[in-house]
Amino acid sequence: MRRRLITGTWGIFGHGNVAGIGQALLEAGEDVMPFHQGRNEQAMVHAAVGHARHLNRLSAQAVTTSIGPGATNLVTGAALATINRLPVLLLPGDYFATRPADPLLQQLEHPVEADLSVNDTLRPVSRYFDRVTRPETLIPSALNAMRVLTDPAETGAVTLALPQDVQAQAHDWPEEFFAERVWRVRRPAPDPVELAAAVGAIRRARRPLIVAGGGVHHSEAEAALQALVDATGIPVASTQAGKGSLRHDHPADLGGIGHTGTAVSDDFARTADLVIGVGTRYSDFTTASGTLFQHPAARFVNLNITALDAHKLAARPLVADARTGLTALAQALSGHRVEASYEAEYRAGRARWDAVVDAAYAAEDSAVPTQTQVLGALDAVVGDDDVVINAAGSLPGDLHKLWRTRSPRQYHLEYGYSCMGYEIPAAIGVQLAAPDTAVWSLVGDGTYLMMPTEIVTAVQERLPVNLVLVQNHGYASIGGLSEETGGERFGTAYRYRAADGTFTGDPLPVDLAANAASLGMDVIRAKTVGELREALAAARASDRPTCVHVETDPAPTAPPAAAWWDVPVAEVASREAASAARERYDREVAARRHHL
Repeated sequence: MRRRLITGTWGIFGHGNVAGIGQALLEAGEDVMPFHQGRNEQAMVHAAVGHARHLNRLSAQAVTTSIGPGATNLVTGAALATINRLPVLLLPGDYFATRPADPLLQQLEHPVEADLSVNDTLRPVSRYFDRVTRPETLIPSALNAMRVLTDPAETGAVTLALPQDVQAQAHDWPEEFFAERVWRVRRPAPDPVELAAAVGAIRRARRPLIVAGGGVHHSEAEAALQALVDATGIPVASTQAGKGSLRHDHPADLGGIGHTGTAVSDDFARTADLVIGVGTRYSDFTTASGTLFQHPAARFVNLNITALDAHKLAARPLVADARTGLTALAQALSGHRVEASYEAEYRAGRARWDAVVDAAYAAEDSAVPTQTQVLGALDAVVGDDDVVINAAGSLPGDLHKLWRTRSPRQYHLEYGYSCMGYEIPAAIGVQLAAPDTAVWSLVGDGTYLMMPTEIVTAVQERLPVNLVLVQNHGYASIGGLSEETGGERFGTAYRYRAADGTFTGDPLPVDLAANAASLGMDVIRAKTVGELREALAAARASDRPTCVHVETDPAPTAPPAAAWWDVPVAEVASREAASAARERYDREVAARRHHL
């Protein structure tokens, strides 16, 4: 299938790009290069990243900014793209290459490096970086940029810093530079020796477990994974990025794994004698900070297109495309199946967890909803192909444990960088990628306050994104973590200062629903579960950007974490809560293993 690689350009214009790239976009017109007007440079990157992820990295978008703060605002979005291995092309303006005046407006002066600019902050978070100081140097730079954007092992943020005078210069370009090019996404097959070693390990295993990561989706390998699982009976647990690799009701799907995972997944991870990682980079949330895989003989087989990830945890590497590799494994494992008792064991665990989800979702219509009941109400409304987007706060944990994913692209969690503010712009990017799909952006009040500005863009583009705004008066996730680590929820509530100087007074009179309405959204306020159900249904039926605002009961109703996460606790403290937390920490950290 052929796709256009760069499907559009996001931009905010300033003196560093208005007369160069801005003029080029104006003259090119919407048919040649669609333009999207953003309100915040970081948010524009998030929108482009959401767009690329939904299209399985087969298309990307560009982002142009001025120099100075416009350029440095790109850094967080670039880090998110590169950590998640998602392509985005960044085109920040830069200082004059010819240096007619020095310093310029917004120029960072360095005493010993005259060629340094604020754009150099993008170097460590970009997979490819170049400063185009003469027009002709754009030719090799642009070709390298396209190479990296389309490389499944190397992709991420690509930055071409464009000095504002060079942008405006004329040049005699060779016609061949503008010829149509096809950049093929490679699907390398596994090495025969590595494949044989992996197959031997799987055949010998008594309790194998597949850990499905984001690479399954990027490679469009969901059908290949299901074929392998159907043939062998090996169960599947999924990372945040890999959730939905199997449909939630497949008998071998155990749900999320790790600190935010299901109890059944984590139980089987602890007793697995072989862990088969597919397209995962094994973050600390997945491995429970090195404490999850506790079988004395636990070994790993890692199928990954990136050698770095394939070799993690002293694994038998299988460096290959996920789809190609899974197909090869299925063929080589023909006739092999796990023992029937093992299948019966994990299916019984699945059934127990389904009952846990049912209990978390259950609610009376007259009740003030808890956060898990909000998810239950949404679960009853969404269609199989709807997209649910989240990135930070307490929602990722609840979603990873409880959400019943029905299609490969329904569950859109950015948890590589877990960036507050990602959700609203990413919803716009997904909506642009899938115009006929219902898109839901789930945010808490803390995340909303980080970056609501792109609501204006959704209104301007007439994109019917749905925003579910959960008001819980503070940083709920970090508040819980603070309590667990002895911090007593210090600095995590949105409240007035009390007489003792702490933020423990009455809740702040902040009306986020009114704010969303002021930015152009239709807003529906829901106070009870019954009202919430009606509001969600109305939002899904609307052709306008719609916000459903709900204030939740703060009582915790999500199942507790079934695996640990290492957040170091003060070794010496005078407060009792911190001392008790340190004792718990010392017990947990003792279980950490180095798999060698």
